[in-house]
Formats: sequence, C-alpha cells, structure tokens
Amino acid sequence: MLQTAPQQSSAPTHEPVVRLEGVTKLYRGGGGVRDLTLTIDPGEIFGFLGPNGAGKTTTIRLLLDLIRPSQGSIHVFGLDVRRDSVAIRRRVGYLPGDLALYERLSARDVLGHLAHLRGDVTWTEVLDLADRLALDLQRPIRTLSRGNRQKVGIVAALMGRPDLLVLDEPTSGLDPLIQRQVHELLRAAAKEGRTVLLSSHILSEVAEVADRIGLIRAGALATVERVADLRQRAAHLIDVRYDHEPDREALLRLPGVQRCVVSGHEAHLEVAGDLRGAVGAIAASDMTDLSVREPTLEELFLAFYDHDPSR
Repeated sequence: MLQTAPQQSSAPTHEPVVRLEGVTKLYRGGGGVRDLTLTIDPGEIFGFLGPNGAGKTTTIRLLLDLIRPSQGSIHVFGLDVRRDSVAIRRRVGYLPGDLALYERLSARDVLGHLAHLRGDVTWTEVLDLADRLALDLQRPIRTLSRGNRQKVGIVAALMGRPDLLVLDEPTSGLDPLIQRQVHELLRAAAKEGRTVLLSSHILSEVAEVADRIGLIRAGALATVERVADLRQRAAHLIDVRYDHEPDREALLRLPGVQRCVVSGHEAHLEVAGDLRGAVGAIAASDMTDLSVREPTLEELFLAFYDHDPSR
C-alpha cells in the first residue's frame, strides 16, 4: 500500500544565524556569563551592550569556539560551534577587542597575508575598504596610531564579504568621520542579507545602526529590545522650574507621572502615556519654566541598572 508523504508547509522556515541556549561560562576569579539565551536573525544588526566586564567579550569568544561553555548549546548558521568550528569560521569576519597585528609588517603585507589565508578576497576590495577608511597601506604597523591599527582590523574583518560580522568595540579610537564610514559599511552589509553582531559600551553609537539591542549586566542578559520599540514606549521627561521648592507629592499625583525628583527649585518628572493631563496641570501652576523631551537611549538603558544591588 502506497503512503503519501505529509504535506509540507509553504511558509518559509526562519533559522537564526546565531543561537545561544542556556549558555554558562564562569571564571574562578569571577565574571563570565550565566544562562545566556539569545538569537540573532539573518540580515540583522544586533547591538550587544554592557559596561566593561559585563560578559560581552566572553560571549563572543564562546560564539567563535575560542573558549568552551560549562553548559548550554551554541549554533551559528545552524551548525554546532564545537563540532563545525572550521566551517563556521570560513563564513565569519571577526574584529577582536584586543587586536594584535604583526608589528614589523606594513598594513598592505598584513592584509595581503590575511586575504591569502581567507582565499575569497580580491585585492580591489581591500583597496576600496582602505580608501573608505582613509588607511595608508604602506606604513609599517608599528608606526600606526591606535585608530589606524583599528582600521586594519576592520578591513580584515570586512574583506571577503563574510556572512556574519562579529565586531568587538569596532570604532574604538576612530574619529567621527571614520565612525560614520564604518556605520555605512555595516548598513550595506545588512542590506545584502549579511548579519552583524556589534559589541560596544557606547549606547549612542549602537543605536545609530542596530535593529535590536541586547543589554548584558553582570553576565546575564537584562533585556533585548527593538530600538524602534524603545523609542515608542519611552516615558517623556519633563523639567519644571519654580521660584520656590515644589511639592513632590503633589507632582507625583499628576496623571501618568511615574517618577519625580526635586532638586532645589526644579522638578524632574518621568511621564508615561498621554502628556496633556500632566503638562496642563503644571502649566496652570506657578511654575516659571517648562520643557518636555524624550529620553536618550542611554538614559533608557541605564535605568536597568538603577535596581542592581551589585552596583
């Protein structure tokens, strides 16, 4: 008797480029990551944020199989990072935070050597990237400034158009104009369907290019949010000045007020939802000045640290 195979759904499958599930890696002296679960999708620029020592670099090293987790699983392109590490690395461009280069060679020689090892790089591409970043390829590495060394590392990571870019503090030491060029290169990579993991402690920089942001705190993932959702959901900040010390309790009772800090003759309020009730009541009071603004992303994310007992 013939059996027909079950019909397959016509909906496309969605396989993350990066998947970490319950990953833990702790060090004897402290630090590491705990129960880290995270996915990063194709064509996404994912900003990985946190202060120094929070676990960003540990996560990246785990992802690249440079160190091994004590528990949990890690997959890149659907492949196990431990079993298939060689196949994965062929498709990854990596810029480490502690970049080390051959001091006696020129930037041209270093990149030529790395391009040969990679095997899928045209020299025209290297020249184009160097030109975009204003990198002098003729100078020996030992004569380069920190920023120019960083440019060498960025070119090395980007050349060959890898499917996944893993960049640890990529714009460290770069001037604003070159930072802008790096951001444009990352956006172009994402438009081509390539994926970017951008690790940084500079919130404003990551928010400039990222689709989603993950905040890691003391080795644990505190939140993962879309940048657009954060901006839309953010409480507004109202700063009010009086000719006397304002009544904090009365201000806290105004519609939508979540928080109020009084400093001298000034009050600083966080207001969620419709602003009209709070602003109307304040404007009708004996205030002398009033301003309303949205919080910066830095203010939003630093709020996650307000209740951290380890600080």
